Amino acid sequence: MNMTSSTAAHLPLPGWAYVPGEIADSEPDHETLARAKALVPSQFFGHVPTRHPALRYGMALNDAGYFWESQQVLETVWAAAPQGGRERILLRACIQVAGANLKLRMQKANATARLWTEALAAINELLARRSPSVGDGFADRFPAAQLARLLKARLSQASLSKADWIALGSLA
Repeated sequence: MNMTSSTAAHLPLPGWAYVPGEIADSEPDHETLARAKALVPSQFFGHVPTRHPALRYGMALNDAGYFWESQQVLETVWAAAPQGGRERILLRACIQVAGANLKLRMQKANATARLWTEALAAINELLARRSPSVGDGFADRFPAAQLARLLKARLSQASLSKADWIALGSLA
């Protein structure tokens, strides 16, 4: 799920990766995130398109190590996703993975494991609701089973390091 160069040109990476509590005076780069959030409609109808630029940007933020920022953008997409839809389940899992990645960076292993466990439960719910047809929706195209295997592998590790974070966009 790589961003196209035109999308990347219009949506630059934030100036810094925000980590709560890391630097007392540090604030998130809200201005850059606002540009991506502005691309999200008030409501998606039917599904969230796999190629929607805000979705792709949120995934790319996670993969570039901007975990807090990824959560913010993906939460905006989640809020516009159809109620009760498969995309909301998958987006919730992606938000939890980004949150777990942030907790891992903050060296909070228990919080990381809890969020990965919740993400795995969401992915299992999504897999149980698998659509028989493959459309253009995010949940139709995302390799959820691959993410489930990766989450299980990380959760089975005896100890975690900052290097154990999970990339989302590279799965697709």
